[in-house]
Amino acid sequence: MMGGTSGLGDLDELYESIILDHYRNPRHTDPLDSPDIDVEANNPFCGDEVHIQLDIEGDSVDGVSVSGQGCAISQSSASLLAEMLDGKSTEEAMEIVTLVRRMMRGDELTEEEQDELGDILALEGVKRFPVRIKCALLSWTALEDALQDRA
Repeated sequence: MMGGTSGLGDLDELYESIILDHYRNPRHTDPLDSPDIDVEANNPFCGDEVHIQLDIEGDSVDGVSVSGQGCAISQSSASLLAEMLDGKSTEEAMEIVTLVRRMMRGDELTEEEQDELGDILALEGVKRFPVRIKCALLSWTALEDALQDRA
């Protein structure tokens, strides 16, 4: 994601800085004491790993922990997921997973949907590199599977 390649240099640079910030300073990494959801996922092709823990109170995410190792895309995506999840209902989390998948497929998102994604839009440029889409979706797929298993 080099600046200027799409004619949106400033936007590309902003998105790149968001991804790098989340990679270098991941959010919500402290393990939870007794999580309601504890899931690990990995991509055997590249070695990316993610570990997600959630505390669920009623139907809302009351605590989140995400850790792992791998490329900047997979780890920043996991950090963005953790930042987004805190305080959301499980239904809202599933809706955002759907939006992230649509974004990665190249579907056009409404302005409202883009607003809902916020900083997660920084991952949109990954869709230009199909081999990296699995990196970006690793944590989202793990979250989706964990929430579906819990339902």
